[in-house]
Amino acid sequence: MKRLYAALFLLALIVPHCSKEKAQPPEEMVKMEVETSRKSQSLHGAEYERNLAILKKDAAQKPPKDIYKNVKPKAAMAGDSGVVVKMGMGYGESSPGGGGLGGRFGSAGGHGFGGIGIGGGGGLGGRFGKMGGRSGIRVRTSRTPLLTNRFNNMNTESYAHVAENGFNLVTRQALSTFSIDVDTASYSNIRRFLTYGQMPPKDAVRIEEMINYFSYSYGAPKASDKTPFAVSCEVTRAPWNQKNQLLRVGIKGRSFTRKNRPPSNLVFLIDVSGSMMRPNKLPLLKQAFALLLSQLDKRDRVGIVIYAGSQGVALEPTTCDKKAVIAQAIDSLHAGGSTRGSAGIQAAYRLAQKHFIKNGVNRVILATDGDFNVGITSEGELVRLIKEKAASGVFLSVLGFGMGNYKDSLLEAIAGRGNGNYAYIDTLQEAKKVLVRQIAGTLHTIAQDVKIQVEFNPARVKAYRLLGYENRMLKARDFNDDKKDAGEIGAGHTVTALYELVPPRQKADVGSVDTLKYQRPMEAAPGLRTSDELLTVKIRYKQPKGKVSSRITHVVKYEASNKKPSLDTGFAAAVAAFGMILRDSAHKGSLTLDHVLAMAKKYRGTDPHGYRREFISLVEKAKKLIKD
Repeated sequence: MKRLYAALFLLALIVPHCSKEKAQPPEEMVKMEVETSRKSQSLHGAEYERNLAILKKDAAQKPPKDIYKNVKPKAAMAGDSGVVVKMGMGYGESSPGGGGLGGRFGSAGGHGFGGIGIGGGGGLGGRFGKMGGRSGIRVRTSRTPLLTNRFNNMNTESYAHVAENGFNLVTRQALSTFSIDVDTASYSNIRRFLTYGQMPPKDAVRIEEMINYFSYSYGAPKASDKTPFAVSCEVTRAPWNQKNQLLRVGIKGRSFTRKNRPPSNLVFLIDVSGSMMRPNKLPLLKQAFALLLSQLDKRDRVGIVIYAGSQGVALEPTTCDKKAVIAQAIDSLHAGGSTRGSAGIQAAYRLAQKHFIKNGVNRVILATDGDFNVGITSEGELVRLIKEKAASGVFLSVLGFGMGNYKDSLLEAIAGRGNGNYAYIDTLQEAKKVLVRQIAGTLHTIAQDVKIQVEFNPARVKAYRLLGYENRMLKARDFNDDKKDAGEIGAGHTVTALYELVPPRQKADVGSVDTLKYQRPMEAAPGLRTSDELLTVKIRYKQPKGKVSSRITHVVKYEASNKKPSLDTGFAAAVAAFGMILRDSAHKGSLTLDHVLAMAKKYRGTDPHGYRREFISLVEKAKKLIKD
């Protein structure tokens, strides 16, 4: 609180010294905001016109004559008209200063300190404030850098550290073991950064989630197959090092039709705390859940649990032949208060267990920015809570929203422990992808605790490295341990893993160790020195809610290597290469964004929803940012 008062005092001194130039009339400020937003967010057509209409409507609103009359203490830090503290030059609808921290169109004004003002757009500001705003319109004064730097520090997003996988000598470590991952949050979060003209933090870049954001045309399992997924492999040249090889391991899950899918028992666990107030949080969340609701029918039921400073059941489980009731419950949600996420989690699982459908889909769908600040707040405690609840047979999906205080590290961790999947929703189009086009994979698990173990033939492979999956690595002994948790595959999901392989006669960047005194390094078995086997891929999985795993094996022959890449493998390699550049990988060699663009365009292939075309545009944005 002392810091807050100090900040207000500082602003009281600074604001009167801000530029005294004549403020733009509201109509001009509307155009400035929308045009800037159009450039930064790629608004086009109807979306642009819709935003313009909303802003014009806002601009037409007039402030009350006595702006300070009947102001209550609890409104001292916010308010739609920006009434904050009586300082500066007083309220002025378009005057420089605009009420100091307040006026809707003032130079230092906006929707209020802590509302759509500070932290949004470009720092201090408001909807049309010249020192900030959603679009970052700022007056360049000697005071401005102090303000913008101060408020840029209010960004509290968190990402788990990712230590890039290096090369391993096959003679030292012949087995590579990891859990599969169907999360896609990293890719859409990277898109958000690039769209707003920023390069993403290195730890926000998880290469496996970038690759798995896209679907690939791998062969699906036959109807007669007992295994719920099919496995395919391909070996080609590594595009960033032609002396090395690139192994692609692909998994394709069995699909459901809408007619033969099981019924669903869904509990929407929705964060309605004050941090969810921004347009890209709760308002977008409401639209996303409306899309999901459109995919459900009378076989399904939906309950809603909300949490802020406390938690409560906003809607008892209701069958989806009453969609109007469910839609009304979603639409009536409003944000406000602190975030007691742990209490909401417990209530949601209780509700899901109470209405459990045997042989059906039982899932909690958590929608939040992850900023838990009341109750159980530490990542370790929350992860343990989710792990405990996962034992109930209720699965978890996590949908992340917003920016500024986004807690990616926490949401990724609890999704993994909750037998779930994790997506980041930055646009309505992303909501449509996750909750409409890929709804079966999001909700319906076909295999759980899926682990991959690759054994390399030392006569054919000198060294290898796995691209991505750094926080999914397992010990070799974990592969056969059915108690060890691993990832899930949803209906129709594709999962892709890439390895870079070093042939026997090539140099490998693996460091050196002293010669062993008491044992010899591993060698290829005599019968395998001339074998045509390059490697063996083993996969373990359990049926949903199963206790005992099954194993399948896939052998890759040496003569199958060095072929030209298929469209899918070539495009996956382009995505991985982009991730390597964003992370400034030690293994990227002379790789450039021009190389990535060339690969992506060459191997784009079939692109029915434009996701690959969008990838190309993101690479171009990154190229421009690096150039600038």
